[in-house]
Parts: sequence; structure tokens; C-alpha cells
Amino acid sequence: MVKFSGRVRLTPGSDAKSKELMLKVGMVSLGCPKNLVDSEVMLGVLAEQGYELTPDAAQADVIVVNTCAFIDPAKRESIDTILEMAEYKKSGSAKKLVVAGCLVERFRDQILKEIPEVDFVIGTNELERVVEACGEAAGRRTPDEAAEPYLYHEFTPRVLSTPAYSAYLKIAEGCDHPCSFCVIPQMRGRFRSRRFASVVREAENLARQGVREITLIGQDTTSYGEDLGLSDGLATLLRELGKIPELVWVRFLYCYPNRLNDALIAAVAETPKAAKYFDIPLQHASGRVLKLMRRGSGATHFLRLLEKIRAAIPSAALRTSFIVGFPGETEEDFKTLLDFVEAAQFDHLGVFLYSNEESSGSYALPGQVAASVARRRQRKLLAVQRRISARKLKQKIGQTFPVLVEGPSSETELLFEGRLETQAPEIDGRVLINDFAGSDPQPGEFRWATITDAGDYDLVARLEARVFAERALPASTTPSRPRLVQIQPAAVGASV
Repeated sequence: MVKFSGRVRLTPGSDAKSKELMLKVGMVSLGCPKNLVDSEVMLGVLAEQGYELTPDAAQADVIVVNTCAFIDPAKRESIDTILEMAEYKKSGSAKKLVVAGCLVERFRDQILKEIPEVDFVIGTNELERVVEACGEAAGRRTPDEAAEPYLYHEFTPRVLSTPAYSAYLKIAEGCDHPCSFCVIPQMRGRFRSRRFASVVREAENLARQGVREITLIGQDTTSYGEDLGLSDGLATLLRELGKIPELVWVRFLYCYPNRLNDALIAAVAETPKAAKYFDIPLQHASGRVLKLMRRGSGATHFLRLLEKIRAAIPSAALRTSFIVGFPGETEEDFKTLLDFVEAAQFDHLGVFLYSNEESSGSYALPGQVAASVARRRQRKLLAVQRRISARKLKQKIGQTFPVLVEGPSSETELLFEGRLETQAPEIDGRVLINDFAGSDPQPGEFRWATITDAGDYDLVARLEARVFAERALPASTTPSRPRLVQIQPAAVGASV
């Protein structure tokens, strides 16, 4: 569950605090962390204008659904959530339903035509028009003019949804890669980087608010700065963010493999605060399939890249994701992928079923793979990775690592949980804490922990009294708001 902490970063001179509260707005945010940042921006803009934010759909005057449309299950979840939230116009206080995000970029006209309960739609470049959408009188249901490519900046208000000690920071938007299975360029536009100084200032602002872990995100973080004429932009940015005193961990997600170079590896190795963690979605290992995907390369090149990373940073955790069931994928191609995973020994791995998107380059490719075959391959690949993960985690038993304490376990109040530097928020395993020395564990603490047991994906540990990094106290004078909980859609049959 995503929780909105209510931490609002307001622009200088804002008079939001003095404005009377207006309508109550509830938000449902679907999809990836990049979409979550968009939701935080929309909530920040609304809060700055005096809107009250509520976690209760039944109490909301306006409900905003920020959608995902990357693959078919995400589209179905978005549509189901829109229809679910539309019911509150009948049974609750809701008088307006606003739909935002990627689904709008792909199906704006269809939404307006086929879901009359939707009162207004805004695309990914129209985030700051959310005030217009929430306040617009009946009649107009979409902005009159097409929006320019959008990038938020350090002065854009945000209501952070993550715990007080951790935040995502979007450094770029859009994508220029021609991957045949992907429709992101159609939804997000051409690749564009935020200014270097803007990113650094936002990171400094977040740190002053008490954030200790920052996760850099974008469609392709490794291309950061190229459009601005920066050489090795992400590497340079990591080194600069590593100088911010309050930060403890800085990590980045979504590396494109052919952009991951020696300079970036060196920056991670030489910057103490850079998490020793590489997220590299490879998508496949068969050279033939990768060519059909318009990505190129293959298993041999990938293994050399992984060996280079491990030679420079022996403790590095490696994460990747693959697509199975891509058109034309044969049993031989899949065996190549299985053999590669065995050889690569990833720490974390995700497997997605191919989704045949009608506007993608791969939509009309011959050799469509049966869904049952794709699911079988997914299960088999995940079973291989489960054994690898269990073996690697078992090797950690008896060792002591820094752990970021996140609070009571979501499974039981008898346990606490946290994460290692090698576990990214929300997507990787966790550390379950069943014993501790010294003071009670507190969310946001960085303490040493000794691993006592291991499962397939999670670790069990004793938390030591020894502190790894002092817990931060926010220095910001930003007006505080009650902690907000995101409205949750009902569970749907398929998940991303």
C-alpha cells in the first residue's frame, strides 16, 4: 500500500497555508514509481492551491485516478479502477472523476466516449492542469490546447507518498529507444533530462526534510544529460549527490545495458553513498529475440558486462527483468535465456509475460506464442531464479550489514522489517527482524544487523544496538499536514 505522508514542498511565496480549504480530493496512483512521482506532483499542485487531500473515497468531492497503460494487465487494472471510483459518484460525496496519466495518452477519445462517468482527462504532459480539471465547470472534459513536453523542477510542489526517510527523484522523462515491444515513447514522448542543478537542489531539499535514501528514476537513467550535452551525466550526478551530508543511500533504477559504461561503474564504486546496486532490464538473452525486439546484443556481451561490474564492485547486487513469450521466441531461444540466468546468477529478477500492444512495433510480428506456453516459461524461469536467490541469501547468514529499518512487518506485528543497501524499495526482498539489542527499532533508522536465517527471497536478522547512520530530523519549516493514505482500488484479477 502506498501512503501519502503529506509532506508538501511549496514554492517560495506560496500562500497555500493561508487559503481556506476547498474541495476534498482523493487520489489513486497506479503503475510504476515514475507514475507515482507524477501523482505526487499533482497532489502538491492541488495542496498548494488549498485543496484538502483525503484518503477516503467516500468523502472525496473529486477523485483523480492516475493510470498506467504499459501492458494489457495494467490497462485492465486502470479501467477497472476508473469504473470502481465512478461508483462513488453514486454512493459517496464525489461529484467529479478525473482520469490522468498513460491511459489518457493512448486512449483519450475512447475514455471520453465510452466512460461517460469521467468528467475530465489529463495526459502525462498536463499534470499542472489538475487544478483546472478539478475545478472545471461541467461541459469541457479535456484541455483545449495540446501541452508542451513536461518536466517538473525543484520548485514544483510535491506531496511525497513514500515514508519520511525515502523518496523517488525523477531525473528525466520520455525515451528515444526503439524497442519494438514498448509503447512508452508514444505515452511519454522524446527523452529529455532535467537540468543538473535542478536535480541537485531537489535532492538537497529532500535531504533537509529528513529523506535519507533517494532513488533516481527515469525511463532510461543511463542516458541522463546526453540531450543537455553532458558527458557521463549520471556518473557525475551520482558523485555530486554523494556529497550531500544528510543522505545515506543514493541508488538509480532503469539502466539501459549499452549505456552502462566504465565511468558509471567507477562512480558507484568510488562514491560511498552510492548504493552498490545495478538495475539493468535486459529483456532477453537470445541474440535473435533481442534483434526482433530492436535492442541488439546477447548473452555473451551481457555476461562480460556483469563480470566487469563484479570485478569493480564485488559486493554489487544485480537486478534484471525479462520478457517471455515474445513473438518468434522458440524453445531454443528460451533455453538460451535459462542458461544465461544460470550463468549470470542475478540477485533479483522479474519475469513479464509479453503483452501484444496494438500500437507497438512487434504487434504484427509472426510467430505469436501461445499464452499457456509463455506462462510455462515464466514459471520455469522464476523457479530457476528462486533457487539462485535462496542459495545467495543463505551465504549471508552470520554476516553483519547495515539495515534501513522500515517499521513493523506487514505480515505480523511480532516482527519488524527493513532493507539492505542491495534491496531497492518495493521491488526486492526484505530483512525480517525477529530480535534486537538496545533501543526499539524505529522507522528510518540505519543500524547494523546480523543475518540469522534466509528464505527464498527474504532474510531474517537480529538488529544490533550499533548505529550505522544517525536518524535524521527534518530541518524544513514546510507546513505539515496529516498523514494521508492513498485510496486503494479493489484487487483485480491480473497484476503487473
